[in-house]
Amino acid sequence: MLTFKQMEALYWIVQLGSFEAAANRLNATQSAVSKRVQELERNFDVAVFDRSSRTARLTEKGAEIFEYAKELLERRAQIEERIGSKEVLVRQVRIGVTELTALTWLPRLIAAIQAAYPKARVEAEVDLTATLRERLAADTIDLIVVPQTHSTEAFAATQVGEVENAWMCSPALARKKATIALADITEFPLILQGAQSGTGYLYMRFLQEQGVGTPRILASNSLIAQLGLTLSGLGVSYLPKACLGHMVARGALSIIHTQPALPPVRYVALHRPSQPDALVAVIARLAAQMCDFNSNLLDPGAI
Repeated sequence: MLTFKQMEALYWIVQLGSFEAAANRLNATQSAVSKRVQELERNFDVAVFDRSSRTARLTEKGAEIFEYAKELLERRAQIEERIGSKEVLVRQVRIGVTELTALTWLPRLIAAIQAAYPKARVEAEVDLTATLRERLAADTIDLIVVPQTHSTEAFAATQVGEVENAWMCSPALARKKATIALADITEFPLILQGAQSGTGYLYMRFLQEQGVGTPRILASNSLIAQLGLTLSGLGVSYLPKACLGHMVARGALSIIHTQPALPPVRYVALHRPSQPDALVAVIARLAAQMCDFNSNLLDPGAI
């Protein structure tokens, strides 16, 4: 008898490239996953995988069965999402975000997910954009919210919002000029994020396109450390304007206006397009609704 467990085993072996990875994804033993595939092969009296290959390579018939398995799982997910009660849907959802989202609107997103799906178990992790993309590709996370660093995406993408950044420094470093040329920013020690950071990658590329070198820099992939170094007067850094407006208003930070100004950073929610799970797509849309980079959890007035 054909079962969904057999379909799931086949689907995740192909998607993740190995029986071991599929077993981890399905919270099963590798022998259990192998048994499901063997049962599937007996059902159709065909070889699903080429046993002469070290990798999980499908036979011609196996590829045909995989397409049916994918379609069945997608249809099941749609039925569960549209007909099943959200109050009884039990799922583990793994979300990854960068530091700025964690410091602004991540709690709102988690609350919205739990309100819509009370029995969903939400796991949230904070990391760099490059690491989160790798995790998403490896299927160790379901959805990530990161700066959009690619014009075309290998993942399904939902636009969630954008962040306007500005060059900031301690008032002691600020100049009286209203606006300076972008190239003149290098006269200050610069505190920049590395290429593993989505914002760091985008702004390093922007500076290169504008012909601006960065000879004197302090590198930090932590937004909190970047802010601390800037407040200490060690240099000038790009920081989010809206959520740090309270620091500018009380004189802890000054803004240095440049021509041209820094472009905004667009944020997207990404998930694997091949994932047969409507819930993740719903959460991506929830992220777009909850996105708000204006508040700052470190601002006493926001609590």
